[in-house]
Amino acid sequence: MQIYADNAATTKMSKAAVDTMTEYMNNWFGNPSSLYTIGQRAKEKLEEARALTAEMINADRREIIFTSGGSESDNQALMSAAEFGKRNGKTHIISTAFEHHAVLHTLRKLEKNGFEITLLPVYKNGIVLPEDVEAAIREDTCLVSVMTANNEIGTIQPISEIGQICRNHGVIFHTDAVQAVGHLPIDVKAQNIDMLSASAHKFHGPKGVGFLYVRKGIPLSNLIEGGAQERGKRAGTENLAGIMSMTVALRESVENMDRNNAHMSEVRDYLIKGLSQIPHSALNGDAEKRLAGNVNFSFEGIEGESILILLDREGISASSGSACTSGALDPSHVLLAIGRIHDVAHGSLRLTIGEDITFEQADYIIEKVKNTVAHLRGFSPVWRDLAEGKRKYILP
Repeated sequence: MQIYADNAATTKMSKAAVDTMTEYMNNWFGNPSSLYTIGQRAKEKLEEARALTAEMINADRREIIFTSGGSESDNQALMSAAEFGKRNGKTHIISTAFEHHAVLHTLRKLEKNGFEITLLPVYKNGIVLPEDVEAAIREDTCLVSVMTANNEIGTIQPISEIGQICRNHGVIFHTDAVQAVGHLPIDVKAQNIDMLSASAHKFHGPKGVGFLYVRKGIPLSNLIEGGAQERGKRAGTENLAGIMSMTVALRESVENMDRNNAHMSEVRDYLIKGLSQIPHSALNGDAEKRLAGNVNFSFEGIEGESILILLDREGISASSGSACTSGALDPSHVLLAIGRIHDVAHGSLRLTIGEDITFEQADYIIEKVKNTVAHLRGFSPVWRDLAEGKRKYILP
């Protein structure tokens, strides 16, 4: 049995998205900046896509900038808000300790350039508290950036409340919504969002294309110079085929959101119940305020990389709470942020299911994870020490 359970990493393109991309690559190849008919036809389609994208999040079409994806969108949003703030004597930025690295690394760069960064704590349930945001806001705060849903543990943040607090204090509010767009209802007006990042390949669109929403009145700085595309804010010939494909995928995802989420939530809870039967394991993040397709567990006494390799042999594609970099196994910064100690964070598994998941597949996953964890614990010196009482168990 082959099961793809890593949809938070990327999703398979939908048939409609593939068909649309193929059509536009073949028949709408003109440069939207050209003045002749073929180019102007492409320009018309580009603006249609902009209007449809805006409609999906209740924005104005002039507030949508097409980008290469979530990382670029995050970078441009943060750098723009920081530059605007600096011009007004404001150099303090608030974010959280479990943001995506596209945000955290940009903040690190800004810190080197004289900005003061406050990273708010994330509690055991993986939820940011609005009152912590408000308490951290100062006279010189120019930006708050809090992700809509976490990419590892799937917890959904109180974005509307945080946005309202920022609006009350006159602070720009940005949200990395890469994991949320197409999976959660997004209304930038109702949720008090000033800037929002999204990426097509997280909702069955193509890789290498995304968008940035920027509320009217907020100045946007350029990351890429060299042309007048995207109202002069993002140089480079627009990827019309990718943009049109993204728009189709987004509309499909939004239209089918309720049905898909209802099914995935049922299977998600079934998986959580089954995996909870493994001794000395724990679900990471809130059990209810999480994305419908996200299941993230820590298993004491094993390494996350090992369980991935063995599950792959069983036909299950998943990801870990650890990342292998420079020959060293580093625990997830997200799991550390919610209080998991290094030894536990190392032994984590993220399953992100899609709308086509079946209960038969869920049973197969539960069986193989149980067997794999038992197998790995069988020759783990850490687990042996725990079993022999030389160490104390951390997880119940």
